Amino acid sequence: MKIGLIGLPNSGKTTIFNALTGLDAEISSYSTQKTEPNLGIVKVIDERISKLAEFYEPKKIIHATIEYIDFAGLPRVAGKESLSNSLLTLAKTTDALAAVVRNFKDEIIDQTLGKPDPLADIEIINTELILSDLIIAEKRLEKIELSLKRGVKNNELMIEEKAVRKAIESLNKDIPLRNIDFPSDEEKSIRGFQFLSQKPMMIILNSDEKNLGHNSELQEKIRSNYKVMEFAGNFEMELSKLMHEEQQDFMADMNIKESARDRLTKLSYELLGYISFFTIGKDEVRAWTIVNGENAVDAAGKVHSDLARGFIRAECFSYEDLIRLGSEKALREKGLFRLEGKNYIVKDGDVLKIRFSI
Repeated sequence: MKIGLIGLPNSGKTTIFNALTGLDAEISSYSTQKTEPNLGIVKVIDERISKLAEFYEPKKIIHATIEYIDFAGLPRVAGKESLSNSLLTLAKTTDALAAVVRNFKDEIIDQTLGKPDPLADIEIINTELILSDLIIAEKRLEKIELSLKRGVKNNELMIEEKAVRKAIESLNKDIPLRNIDFPSDEEKSIRGFQFLSQKPMMIILNSDEKNLGHNSELQEKIRSNYKVMEFAGNFEMELSKLMHEEQQDFMADMNIKESARDRLTKLSYELLGYISFFTIGKDEVRAWTIVNGENAVDAAGKVHSDLARGFIRAECFSYEDLIRLGSEKALREKGLFRLEGKNYIVKDGDVLKIRFSI
């Protein structure tokens, strides 16, 4: 899973990035000319994989991971050049965007930019994504129209033209494409463009320690359009540098039950509709991520394309049932060790062994 951290300059994006990854990327209270993104990969902490490892004692334990990409700040004046072509390409590879908005006071930043206004910042970010997509859509429409004038006319091109025109109409009304329901054939025709305003987006409200937990009204306003989570960025960054026991003590003092990393991981899975399944064996126990609603063949393809191509059956049981009964033998005796076919919809916490032949 790839999550792109976006936001205006001095929103605390890189502070959040450091808190999530435990890295030490450079932070400044001044707007800089930095354009290269910061990259960090973190493990998805899931106690279920640790429990499975206790059962099977594998040589390796492989967690699911999230890659965070901390992009350069977006311009405060909509329409100015924001992302270079190379960075725009990288942004398109993300599964979702996390927009960091400033909700903290800083003497230097306040003198330059004024008091924090998260709602206004969200609007600026949204506008910038829309403008970026509009440029791409309009250029594509020009090429489609040129092809039609030259007599190139087929069903695929007509479907794409309809989808692109619908996208342009919506973008011109300042409606992000994630809010538009495209028929499946139209959605497929424009999928390759990876429009930024079509990507799922959540909001990270970056507060200071003094006002953390006192912004319920603001969060409700944001929640009317986005999933939102509040962090005390500086606190979370310092917390990430401590040993585990020290982290727990500080979190208790701040009445924080989970770290920023754990909370954002849960929100990311929720936003994207992701679930986890597991593969087991003496060599490795591993967690895999798929979209809720995908079937056994889709899951097999996540493990290896050959498993999907030669899929026969999936041996399947529930992690919860294994923990409750204590062994695969007990699962078999209770009829909870199953053989499932191609159309079986994988559930969160399923343990799968794929039978295949190629």
